Amino acid sequence: MTMEKTYVIKGKTTPNWILVDAKDQSLGRLSTQIAAYILGKHKPTFTPGVDMGDEVVVINASQLRFDPRRMESKMYYWHTGYPGGLKEMTLKTMLEKYPERVIRKAVWGMIPHTKLGRSLIKRLRVYPGSEHPHEAQNPQKMA
Repeated sequence: MTMEKTYVIKGKTTPNWILVDAKDQSLGRLSTQIAAYILGKHKPTFTPGVDMGDEVVVINASQLRFDPRRMESKMYYWHTGYPGGLKEMTLKTMLEKYPERVIRKAVWGMIPHTKLGRSLIKRLRVYPGSEHPHEAQNPQKMA
């Protein structure tokens, strides 16, 4: 019986830059694709626990597509750290005030909540409009 060796990539890989247009996209499907690119699961050399993902730039975050009932029923909760400091906000309000947080929170739920995950989430850049300051990196459109 032969034992197969686990492949572990050596050294650092240079990340590619990927441009994602969120206009008229579903939040869940879009978030899973973004999370896969950030983790590096689309690469044949994917190794769990190793940072080998790509940089992802998301534009038009304020133009996501949602069911109208979901806009009022989905709630975001957070705590201020003070007694009685539980706060809440509907998806509709969150999309109006902070559209980049909607995508960031969805992607954060799909990557590991460890040191690796905290370094990976920094590779996500979300912008509410169609303008972004990363033209010099020449981001490629998501396939």
